[in-house]
Amino acid sequence: MATNIKSAQKIEHWSLDRLVPYDRNARTHSAEQVAQISASIQEFGFTNPILVASDNGIIAGHGRLQAARELAMDTVPVVVLDHLTPDQKRAYVLADNKLALNAGWDVDLLAMEVDALREEDFDLDLLGFSDEELKVLAEDDWVTDIEGAVEKHGENTDGIEGKIVIRCQSLDRDDLINHLQRAIDESGIEGVAID
Repeated sequence: MATNIKSAQKIEHWSLDRLVPYDRNARTHSAEQVAQISASIQEFGFTNPILVASDNGIIAGHGRLQAARELAMDTVPVVVLDHLTPDQKRAYVLADNKLALNAGWDVDLLAMEVDALREEDFDLDLLGFSDEELKVLAEDDWVTDIEGAVEKHGENTDGIEGKIVIRCQSLDRDDLINHLQRAIDESGIEGVAID
């Protein structure tokens, strides 16, 4: 059991002008995503403080800062991480974003929660999912329709058309498509299209 874990002691409120974005922040925030963050702040409040160093530099929360500016906020909640070394600060700028991306979904529970919110006429745009993702989820299509064809027609699925849905980060999409196309071409399989 860890016994000497350091943590921040309090939340403070700082003016936006006091915050200094990290000039080597590798995470990008599109205008669409900043608008989503703004909408989330308006609906739920500013629930996730910006993480800062004692020199006012942002460690995590660049998108939240952009959203706060769009909303013309005067101050935002911050947590000062004054226990981090310079190398730890640089590393945490990356780790904070990447570790969140490594999480998965329990698709059945996700579908249940989205359906419950839909029944209450909650604005599903606030969840951050695209319309296509919500459509696929509503159709219970997160499994491949090939699996459904096997259930319906048995193991012999020759001549049955199906699709395989692969989820990936948008940054990896083109690389994945190129690798898949190369593998299909090298295998000699006919009748396979990548959309």
